[in-house]
Amino acid sequence: MLLVIDVGNTSIAWGVYKGDELVNDFRTSTVKTRTSDEYGLIFINTLTHANIDPQEIEDVIISSVVPNLMHTLPSMVIKYFNKKPIVVNTDLKLGLNIEYDNPKEVGADRIVNAVAAIEQYGAQSIIVDIGTAMTFCIVDRDKNYLGGLIMPGIGISAEALFMMTSKLPKIEIIAPEKVIQANTIGAMQSGLYYGYTAMIDGIIERLLKELDWKEEETNIISTGGFSTMLTSDSKFDVIINRYLTLEGLKLIYEMNKE
Repeated sequence: MLLVIDVGNTSIAWGVYKGDELVNDFRTSTVKTRTSDEYGLIFINTLTHANIDPQEIEDVIISSVVPNLMHTLPSMVIKYFNKKPIVVNTDLKLGLNIEYDNPKEVGADRIVNAVAAIEQYGAQSIIVDIGTAMTFCIVDRDKNYLGGLIMPGIGISAEALFMMTSKLPKIEIIAPEKVIQANTIGAMQSGLYYGYTAMIDGIIERLLKELDWKEEETNIISTGGFSTMLTSDSKFDVIINRYLTLEGLKLIYEMNKE
C-alpha cells in the first residue's frame, strides 16, 4: 500500500492507496511545533483505528508547503514506517514543463495538482485550489505549466474580518440563500460567500480571455476544502475533485518509484 501525504498550512491531507483504490483518507491539523514522534503516533494510531496495518505501507510520498515540517515528516516516515519517502520537488519526473521564472518557487501542491489534471482530464486546464490560500494554475495543451494567481483563501478573509475590526464577530462560513442580509453575521457570511464565488468566476473568465481559450475546450477543475461550496453554482462547468492532490501524489510516485 502507498501512503500519500499533502502538507498544507492549515491541515495535512493524507490517504492510503491499495493499487488504484484510495482505501481511506484523513485530515490532521498542521502544527509546526509537533515533533516527528508526535506525528508518528497520530499516523500510526489513525491507521490502526481505520483497520489499516501500518506494516503494510510499502512506500510513502510527501508534498509540503510548510518548510518547518520538511524535516519532521520525512523523519517520522523513516522512524515509524521504516521507509525513505519521496518528497515532491521539481527534480522529479513530473510529465510537465514548468515555465516559471524560478521553477523551484512553485508550491509542491500546485505541481501535484497540475500533474493530476493532465493525467486525469487532459491538458489545457485551469485548476482552482481553494484552501488556506486560493490558487489558480494554468496548464496548456502542450503540458506547459504557465503559472497563475495566488490570493488569500476565504478562511483567511473571515479571520481577518474578526481580528482586524472592533465589532465584527468570528463566524461560520456558509452559503446564504440570498445576498442581502439584515444582520451582521448574515452580512459577513453573504459578503464572503458571494464575494468569493463572484471572484472565482470573474478570474476564470479573465483567464480564458487572456489565454484565448474556449470554455468548452478547457478543463476547469476545483479542489480543496471549500471547493464544493464555492464552485458548485459556478456559471462555468467546473469539475470538482476534492482528492485531486492525493491522486496527483500517487501519479508522481508511479513516475518516480524506480
